[in-house]
Amino acid sequence: MKALHLMSCRGWSSDAYWAAGICAELERAGHQATLVCKRGTDAAVIERARRAGADRIDTLAFTSGLHPRADAADLRRLIGWLPGADVVHVHRGKEHWLAAVANRFAATPRPLVRTRHIVQVVRPHALNRWLYASATSLVVTVTEAIRRQYVAGGLVPPERVVALPGGVDLRRFHPGLDGGAFRRSLALAPDMPLIGLVAGLRVMKGHRVVVDAVRRLAASGRRFHVVFVGAGSFERPIRQAIVDAGLENRITITGFAPDLPAAIAALDVALYAALESDGMSRVVFEYLAMARPVVATRVGVVPEVLEDGRTALLAPAGEAGALAESLGRLLDDAALRARVGAAGSELARERLSGAEVARRLAALYAGLARGAERRAP
Repeated sequence: MKALHLMSCRGWSSDAYWAAGICAELERAGHQATLVCKRGTDAAVIERARRAGADRIDTLAFTSGLHPRADAADLRRLIGWLPGADVVHVHRGKEHWLAAVANRFAATPRPLVRTRHIVQVVRPHALNRWLYASATSLVVTVTEAIRRQYVAGGLVPPERVVALPGGVDLRRFHPGLDGGAFRRSLALAPDMPLIGLVAGLRVMKGHRVVVDAVRRLAASGRRFHVVFVGAGSFERPIRQAIVDAGLENRITITGFAPDLPAAIAALDVALYAALESDGMSRVVFEYLAMARPVVATRVGVVPEVLEDGRTALLAPAGEAGALAESLGRLLDDAALRARVGAAGSELARERLSGAEVARRLAALYAGLARGAERRAP
């Protein structure tokens, strides 16, 4: 299959991560996948996409809003690319509209696929009804909840919306990596249990709830340390919450980790504490792939793919007491940690790997291409 992925992100977001990773996995499986990025995002997006394994990269202007001259230039190039593609796969609104219009003017229109990465209702006005019901062949969502949202909105028939959770790169994230250097950077004793939360420092990621849970765990007399890996605009309030709880010696904030797999490898317990769904929740899959025992809140994709007590320990979002209880169970029981970590790793290999998502996606592409051939005059 020859797939053209259009992705207008200005920065490295979950949709950029997914698009670059899927292009890399499609190439490894013997397909041809070209990732078209926003021009001028070399450092923010294109270089990271190359590091993620996307080798075929081109650019379009992808200007924000309506810009007739730039949009017309993008349309001309896109129409010229269509004969060399079996399918066009888009990830945001700008490129969705460009691809839909290009298909209207092209002599060789191609099946159009849209991936929806976020939980946000698409307004069912007349233009969107045309875009999704008439111009789009298939919608791919990263969670079942987003799929149900589309079906309920009536924009797309149920048979044309499919959920494909997962997409972790098992070549980068796998058991057996050495986390020793990361642990040493924290100046921890070799036998100190380490709990880690990898997330941007934002309100919705639940850091304040984690601080409260850590306070409760510390009061129980357990020996452990916590690391927050990430950066963001909410760093100052989080640091103040740590100070107010008297946990400066228990919680470390590291900023971004240059070698994220090594940082995850250092963890004895991995934590996902989001207060609400943030779409793909890719770090959950990375934890699982590395056989880290996970404590996660029941939001978004988590209850769709994880089984409480087997592949993770699950807790209600925003409840520090429940979070502390689950963390305590894993800290106290090495055998439970091993079982949960192994079950999560098996799940990632069998169902949630980038290779598996790419395999299923390529099969969907092939079906769309066959349908387009049958309809061709």
